[in-house]
Amino acid sequence: MKNIVVAIFLLSPFCVFANEFEEVLTAFATNEAREIASNADIIKAINEQNIKNNDLTEAQILALDVEWRSKIGEADAKIITEKLNSPIAQKLVEIQNKSEGTITEVFIMDNKGLNVAQSAITSDYWQGDEDKWQKTYLMGPNTYHISDVEEDESTQMFQSQVSHSITDPSTGKVIGAITIGINVEEL
Repeated sequence: MKNIVVAIFLLSPFCVFANEFEEVLTAFATNEAREIASNADIIKAINEQNIKNNDLTEAQILALDVEWRSKIGEADAKIITEKLNSPIAQKLVEIQNKSEGTITEVFIMDNKGLNVAQSAITSDYWQGDEDKWQKTYLMGPNTYHISDVEEDESTQMFQSQVSHSITDPSTGKVIGAITIGINVEEL
């Protein structure tokens, strides 16, 4: 009977579990992620894409996202290779490689939630409908979001995504966001 009561409690909406990695991920968000987000080259790349994509409509954004998802795994995937092969993407790859397996992916997003550059292929192009963008970019400067730990379909690892808003220091305005996948098994 005791096991049944415990099981009911554990499955109830009143039982709240803190992410066991929350403390270290919060420290990462407020230190390393914030530092990466303040990189001048990252800020420049986001500003450039914000200007380029200023007039995109919601329908165009959704069409780009569909195109991205349809091109994953194809050799002729210009929309994806542009985001993986740019100089800023190479900087993100360096950040990932220096982590020796702790960082599984790094990608930056613009003011519409579209990928600007990334260290590895993401499962979609538009992040604007997800917490990683909505709970950072839309919330203002110096905000971060830590996702639940789950198996990521892009990386096939158990990870938490640490996201942080990116602010242009010359204007003080939020211009985009960064997401960093953390392999919690390496913490």
